[in-house]
Amino acid sequence: MTKVTQSTLHGSNHEKRHILTLQNIAMISALFAMILCVLIVVNFVQIKRADPLNTLVMKAMIERMHANPGDEQLRQEIREIDLLARKAFFTNQWQVRMGGYLLFFSLLVVVICVKTIELMQKSLPIVPTDVKTDFWASRRINRTWVAYTGISIIILSMGIVFLTHQELGKNLDLASKATNPESNSSNPKEESKNASIPEGRNAEMEVNKTTDTIRKPDTTGSSGKVILDGYPSPDEVARNFPSFRGPGGNGIANQKNIPTSWDGKTGKNILWKTEIPLTGYNSPIIWNDRVFLTGANETKREVYCIDLHTGKILWQKPVEKITGSPAQEPKIIKETGFSAPSMTTDGRRVYAIFANGDLIALDFDGNQIWAKNLGMPQNHYGHSSSLIMYRDLLIIQYDQRGSGSVMALAGKTGETVWQTSRSVKVSWASPVLIHTGKRMELILAADPMVASYNPSDGKELWRMNCISGEVGPSVAYADGVVYAVNDFSKLSAIEIGESPKLLWEDSDYLSDIPSPLATGKYLFLVTSYGAAVCYDAKTGTKYWEHEFETPTYASLMLAEGRIYLLDKKGVMHILKADQAYSVISTSPLGEGSSCTPAFANGKIVIRGDNNLFCIGK
Repeated sequence: MTKVTQSTLHGSNHEKRHILTLQNIAMISALFAMILCVLIVVNFVQIKRADPLNTLVMKAMIERMHANPGDEQLRQEIREIDLLARKAFFTNQWQVRMGGYLLFFSLLVVVICVKTIELMQKSLPIVPTDVKTDFWASRRINRTWVAYTGISIIILSMGIVFLTHQELGKNLDLASKATNPESNSSNPKEESKNASIPEGRNAEMEVNKTTDTIRKPDTTGSSGKVILDGYPSPDEVARNFPSFRGPGGNGIANQKNIPTSWDGKTGKNILWKTEIPLTGYNSPIIWNDRVFLTGANETKREVYCIDLHTGKILWQKPVEKITGSPAQEPKIIKETGFSAPSMTTDGRRVYAIFANGDLIALDFDGNQIWAKNLGMPQNHYGHSSSLIMYRDLLIIQYDQRGSGSVMALAGKTGETVWQTSRSVKVSWASPVLIHTGKRMELILAADPMVASYNPSDGKELWRMNCISGEVGPSVAYADGVVYAVNDFSKLSAIEIGESPKLLWEDSDYLSDIPSPLATGKYLFLVTSYGAAVCYDAKTGTKYWEHEFETPTYASLMLAEGRIYLLDKKGVMHILKADQAYSVISTSPLGEGSSCTPAFANGKIVIRGDNNLFCIGK
């Protein structure tokens, strides 16, 4: 009996120590949660009452800039304040988000500790003999009030976290307008921040030795030969503009006799202008005499085919009733929209993808070949990665929250040929295809790495950790060097091979939307706030820099030794691709644009905010 009693007492003391520990943990967690609630409320009040982005100061500085536009020091101060404002926004956003997570977990710890203590206390509480009222009813009322109070605090704090995010977004928008006064427009579409993030491809393609199956010319008068199977030869690809930024996604146009002067208001060299029914920030692609692009809103998704010579819409195909398509539209921002990714084509079919993950393949007459849904894209801006073709494979970069991957689908059937998982964060960049002289490589950029894959089977060839943040620009390539850049990160030049190495880095000019452009000698880059710079491609030495004073979202293009830089107002700045800054011409479109131009022999096709333009001599 003595041993049993001692054992019982020992167990009882041990249990009491556990209960005491749990009580202390619960009290500390509850206190921590209360402090977090107070800090969240105080932070929200400060954001509402104060102006952390100093917009009044910015207005005064901008007025001084208008009075003295040549003051480079003042311009640099404005730019630095804008940079600080953006950094403050993302830092505060992270702090608020982490505060919400910590609040949730601290309350969860309190609940777990309390419930564990209840389970460990096997005996009923002693009812005081001197209490006249109903003891159990009183305890039930007390618990109800405690529960309601805790739930109210949680709801209030989480609501304030959400409102703080909104308020930070408003302040950042005010700062952007203040630091880029030229971007303010009465047209809300012109306020778009990004849509032509999508990137296509450019490369010297491997020779296709297969025999393509060809059918007789169709009777629509659209194209000469429509090929059903196989894939296009390198010559076919080079003659056309099958993806965003041309054949390979590298920003090089092979077309000739490209115009260098036009005026959208007077109609000079404007061959035609066609209104597109639904808006979209994807860039046009061209195959033979047909132009393809997409448009979408909250309820509709469409693919358009336009005659290159007349501007007539030959057909428009609604994209609907796709198996697996989510019933609810994704949450996107207006700067991205519902159809940001550019299409691609192999000359046999055209392919389009939308913000909800719907993917469709159509023939050149607008007939659906196949369609599927890849799953709702999990990102906070909206899906923007453009499509690209390698031979007869449709390649898709699908770097989403928690499930990054790159995949290749059979162009003819839509079946998955290969899929490679990627340990990366969300990316809005697009894949680029290059030929190194020895092999084809598929290059992708996403935090934390630039990586290369074999486009035939998806096997990783090499990687280099050199990029961070929310990656928008795609890479550029020339003469054995890949160039990757992102805002709040750095510009990196990577000499590729079996063991890639870093040639040089720079952080003075960083882009968050437009992709860079490379030649064997030079690297050209433009930022979203309109600053352009030219580097020595191999050493990183700056040759020139220029401020255009207008935001730029379109990526740079190179055609016939000239750089085509389209700003957000729709003004094309044509420069010599040279060591010295030299302007060839400046040509206005007549409306704003956020999209990268496409090229055909003797023609440029540009998507404006409302219309599609064809420019020719």
